[in-house]
Amino acid sequence: MTRTQKEKMLAGEMYNAADPEIQADLLAAGAWLKRYNSGLGESAERWHLYLRERLGEVGPGAVIRPPFLCDYGYNIRIGAHAYLNFNCVILDVAKVTIGEGTAIGPAVQIYTADHPDDPEQRQAGLQLGRPVCIGRHVWIGGGAIILPGVTIGDHAVVGAGSVVTRDVPAGAKVMGSPARVRG
Repeated sequence: MTRTQKEKMLAGEMYNAADPEIQADLLAAGAWLKRYNSGLGESAERWHLYLRERLGEVGPGAVIRPPFLCDYGYNIRIGAHAYLNFNCVILDVAKVTIGEGTAIGPAVQIYTADHPDDPEQRQAGLQLGRPVCIGRHVWIGGGAIILPGVTIGDHAVVGAGSVVTRDVPAGAKVMGSPARVRG
């Protein structure tokens, strides 16, 4: 049986993002984001309900301060009491897991979207995704960029403005571009 482009996307295989089902999901997420990002003055309970409408999983007390951007939403799982500050971007063509108690500074970007090295495949509109997993009680400073396929261990710290290109061990402190373990 042939798999749909969406099934390929969710499996981390090459897929064509121009597929009508995928485009419909993008449009639905865009409509949700417009509503979420324009809901200034809402109560914390209402924000939480908005998040639960679209995201794959939202733990109690999780907060995402608008404006917020994502591709689909349904591939994002956020643990209890996790916090994302203003202007965060999550390209969630693959699963993004953010652990309990993790704090993410403003303008952090988390990318699962990746593109093939082969120019013909790129010109054909093919892309793929690799999941990102951020552990529990992690601190990610403002403006950091987390690249596709990265895992950040529990209790790690990512310095502001860092570009995380590879896995970060639990308890490690990384900074720089590319991010490297410090002290």
